[in-house]
Amino acid sequence: MAVPVPSPVRVEARLDLPLSRWLWLVKWVLVIPHWIVLCFLWVAFILLSVVAFFAILFTGRYPHGIFDFNVGVLRWSWRVSYYAYGGLGTDRYPPFSLGEEPDYPARLDIAYPGELSRGLVLVKWWLLALPHYLVVGFFLGGFREIWGGGLIGLLALYAGVALAATTRYPTGIFDLLVGMNRWVFRVAAYAALMTDEYPPFRLDQGGRDPTDGALSGQQAER
Repeated sequence: MAVPVPSPVRVEARLDLPLSRWLWLVKWVLVIPHWIVLCFLWVAFILLSVVAFFAILFTGRYPHGIFDFNVGVLRWSWRVSYYAYGGLGTDRYPPFSLGEEPDYPARLDIAYPGELSRGLVLVKWWLLALPHYLVVGFFLGGFREIWGGGLIGLLALYAGVALAATTRYPTGIFDLLVGMNRWVFRVAAYAALMTDEYPPFRLDQGGRDPTDGALSGQQAER
């Protein structure tokens, strides 16, 4: 059995039980303040990614301050998505924070890269990532990552209905939702020039990032 290659992008989640049977019906209202803030943060994310593009083109390195900010935006987006209609996996209100929140049940981190390819920066965000954009578009239904849509939104809706009817969150749906979101954020990090590692065409399901085991195994061999 092939061991997954360690990924620089780690997306993890924990099903935060017990979950309310009915709270999911109003989460779209509860996350409005987050949506407003994230709209501004994503504008800054895009503008700073342009700055990073030129920095990589001329120096081969991603400015550390911009990298930390952009990771924070992705981290914030994942927490809000997981709380709302990208997961519905927790009833804990997401913090207004760009930083790590180790106690929150949705976590994201990206390893800071060393030297980045100056040539790849010209093509990876539009040409090389194009096949992944088609997959991500199917998952999100128009790239609406924060408030859900596409297959992710439909599966989250199914999980909500299951909660209302049975008080249980289907574990298979949870694993699949986290896997699809993991794929989305790996592509987002690659397209934002934060890594040169091409995202795998692989649905790594489950709350724990499966490449952690590969990383631990490699470290044990050293």
